[in-house]
Amino acid sequence: MQTLAFRFSALLTVLGLALSGQANADNAPTQTSSVPGLVWTPDDGDVIRFDVRRQGKPFGTHEVRFDVLPDGTVEAHTDVKLRAGFGPIPLYRYDLKATERWQDGRLIELEGEVYKDGNKGSVTAEAEDGIIEVDGTAYRGEVPATTIPASHWNIAGMEQNTLLSSENGQLIDVSIRPMGRETLTIAGEAIEANKFFLDSDIDVTLWYDDAGRWLKLSFSARGQAIDYILEEPYWR
Repeated sequence: MQTLAFRFSALLTVLGLALSGQANADNAPTQTSSVPGLVWTPDDGDVIRFDVRRQGKPFGTHEVRFDVLPDGTVEAHTDVKLRAGFGPIPLYRYDLKATERWQDGRLIELEGEVYKDGNKGSVTAEAEDGIIEVDGTAYRGEVPATTIPASHWNIAGMEQNTLLSSENGQLIDVSIRPMGRETLTIAGEAIEANKFFLDSDIDVTLWYDDAGRWLKLSFSARGQAIDYILEEPYWR
């Protein structure tokens, strides 16, 4: 069981981390938002909900819920729950809760907590005086005001070479390669998507539509295939 637990631990180290870099302009999604730092601006009450599957079997859920406040502040609440076991014996538990607050296209606050296989991490970050002050279990210090959290939903992160972990404040060096267009089927609907290969500790593939909305995520680690399956289009 120690071998299985180690495998799941290594596989899950990238969950909760968005990976990114400099996108090719010819393959970039259409800019539709009036907010300069957000390619897609969610509506109040929007919810992105993925079923997470490991080797095609249920593994957990990844949900991002959005609130838009009267002053225009966008709040993104991420909730990830993953479980792995051997029969009735639990081998791995992963829980992530994080809240981002955006104003005028800039991150103004981040709060995150993670429980990962018995280990805990946390981060708080706040924008002030043209920088973001980060206080996390993996990093404490200043980052540029243009920094974007590694939370997947905001495709603007793909214009970055470093992202901020919403688990523990880690600064994640990343790069990206556009991989053209692909048609995805979501709840029976054919949707044209922009596909990106994201290179970091573990290679990840992400798909977004032309409005910049997150559609899918897939990666493989230690022979285990992980897929994020969108339950239904959340923009209807």
